[in-house]
Amino acid sequence: MFKRQTNKNVSKFLLISAQDIHWSRQQILALASQVSVMAISIIIFSTMMLNLGERRLQEDWADKRYSELQTVGTLASDKVNFLKFRTQAFAQGELLNQYLSAPSEQQKDKLLNNWDGLLNHIPELLGLTLFDPQGNIRLATTNAFESVELPDVVLNNERTMGGNDIFSSQIKFIPMNGKLVPFVYQLAWIENPDQSIRGYLVTYNSITEVLQSIKPAFFNHNTPLLLLGEEGKLYSGAGQQNPLKKMPNTLGDSLQQSYPYLWQQMANTNFGQYHNDVGTFVFLKIELSAHDAVIREYFLLSYIRHEDIAARFEEWRYILIFFGLIIGSLATNLLYTRHRYHLEKGANSNSINLASKLFNNQSCLLVNTSGRIIKANKQAAEILSVDIDELQERRLQRILQLDDQTYQALVQSMESNKRWKETINFSDHNCTISISAQPGKTNLKSESYWVITFENITELSAVKQQAHRYKLLSESDVATALTHANGKLIQFNHKFKKLLDIEDSSKARIVELLGEEITQQWTDISSRLSLQGKWKGQIIANTGTRFANSLKASIQAEHSLDGDIEYLVITLQVLKQHTIAKQLPSQQAPLSSMVLPLAEMEVHFSTLTEANREQTCLMIMDINPEGLISHISDIDHLEKRQKDIEIQLLIDLPTGYQIAHWRLGSLVILLPLSDSIQAHKYAMSTMDRLEQSDLNEGINIGIAGYPEQQSFEDYLANAEVALKRAKQTGDQNICQAFTRKA
Repeated sequence: MFKRQTNKNVSKFLLISAQDIHWSRQQILALASQVSVMAISIIIFSTMMLNLGERRLQEDWADKRYSELQTVGTLASDKVNFLKFRTQAFAQGELLNQYLSAPSEQQKDKLLNNWDGLLNHIPELLGLTLFDPQGNIRLATTNAFESVELPDVVLNNERTMGGNDIFSSQIKFIPMNGKLVPFVYQLAWIENPDQSIRGYLVTYNSITEVLQSIKPAFFNHNTPLLLLGEEGKLYSGAGQQNPLKKMPNTLGDSLQQSYPYLWQQMANTNFGQYHNDVGTFVFLKIELSAHDAVIREYFLLSYIRHEDIAARFEEWRYILIFFGLIIGSLATNLLYTRHRYHLEKGANSNSINLASKLFNNQSCLLVNTSGRIIKANKQAAEILSVDIDELQERRLQRILQLDDQTYQALVQSMESNKRWKETINFSDHNCTISISAQPGKTNLKSESYWVITFENITELSAVKQQAHRYKLLSESDVATALTHANGKLIQFNHKFKKLLDIEDSSKARIVELLGEEITQQWTDISSRLSLQGKWKGQIIANTGTRFANSLKASIQAEHSLDGDIEYLVITLQVLKQHTIAKQLPSQQAPLSSMVLPLAEMEVHFSTLTEANREQTCLMIMDINPEGLISHISDIDHLEKRQKDIEIQLLIDLPTGYQIAHWRLGSLVILLPLSDSIQAHKYAMSTMDRLEQSDLNEGINIGIAGYPEQQSFEDYLANAEVALKRAKQTGDQNICQAFTRKA
């Protein structure tokens, strides 16, 4: 970045030793303070990244555990539903049916042996009990559940359940083999064919075994999985290894009492996460079974210690510390290099001053072979509008704004030991400079440099450009003006000044000088200049113009290298009165009163907005030679008659109306700001004027409106349809089609 190697090469040629670098006490203290601030910043940043990383791991663990809790909850609910199906299967078993049909000791022994086999093969099945219709125990696999009584909702005569329904109880505790076991019992109705009660079969299932059959597939054995009731009572998950403080670890303990704030968070929502200083908790509310409108809701809860997260992040901790040390070392070297750069810059200042005196009379740069500026004088800095200190170590190509091709030509000339010259324009500084470069040698053969001299030739370039403008003006011997593309005056000759009575320093726009008619038509003129590069027309003199006689105007567009219009060359010639009278005997024609090619009318139509198009009408006037066969014998006569009709139309053509040639014997007229009634009146008045000049014979007119959005071709086709109808009427020879309502 600082190119210290280049500075070292320069320091070899210092004139005195005092110009070499010297570390001061102030600079040493500045470097030490910057390194200290940098080290503190790295420590703070590393600590923040470590905390964010651990927090991210906590969130990832919480997301993963929540997904596992959802799966465990779904599987547990499905497992309990399966237990209902299994209880129903036991209730409909053949041995139980035989025993109830014909009770005997033999049938009893078979049934009990069958139940014992089920208990041995099904881990979560704790026992089975057969009750009579009155709720008394008839058979039981174990006496542990003798204290369990059937609920009143089952024994009630006005029961709403029966048949294949299964009643599931809430989770309860019972001591078995010296342990407190959480269980849920399921009751199935055994009915006679007349739906009378034969008895009740009850199965007792361990909730702990149900969860243990699911947990290994999802949870780490060291990650606790707790099942809590609605009041925070622990039903499963006791015996945790090193449990967190305030967490229940004995069956029957209440989370609501040990950790009320966490329980409040859980009770207010169905799922979520909770973070404290020592751990992250994830909980989910589930439904294991339901009886009528009674919903059995429980909570699955899991947590992890933050110290376990930190242990997993230990590897990343060392990686971050390692990269922090590397960044600190690189930053220290960068600070040292920066200070040394400024010292070398100050040490070379005397050499720069000495060197600048050697070429003080002209703008000069000394450049090394890598294209970096090593010396510069004040004249060069002033021309380049850059501080002399900022020129050091800058690239020559960038400071002179040379493109790659020009710069490569410079390098090749220097390598070939040849002189190089070029003229460049500075767009930022609005100046032009002439550059000259030649190679130079030092006492060492391996060392070389370039001497770049240049001078400001902006005034010379301006004079050349002005001479070019005068050359453009001198190409015409009439009133001539040179303008910008927007019509603003740049230069004009004496005849132009005298004709329009303007001052020498005038910068007015041409449309302001030539009157309102040119102003209205300037958009169309600009379009034609873009398409054709030139325009010619007549400008009629009136009381509001600067000139007394009508003018013939010619505008020529001069394009830049990019193809855009850069200048306009405008010439004006005074028309003689008899010439105007010969062309238009009854009145002077406005600028729009000229017959255009159909393509130019289409261009003009395309420049209109959709709102303006909707207010137009299009008219086709056909000079039918079939009706004039006795008077017109060839095409020349037809062309002459069409010319006479055109002149007659141009005499009274309203402002803004456009006439264009379509084909021999046909004219197209575009009527702006017209509706069907106005267009028809104009057609009738045109026929009346032609009749007065004996030019109306064999003429048919078709008129079309613009009722909907359409192209110019469709517009012309609609007018042609109206023209065909006009030829068929044989009455007024004027017809309209596709015309919008007035």
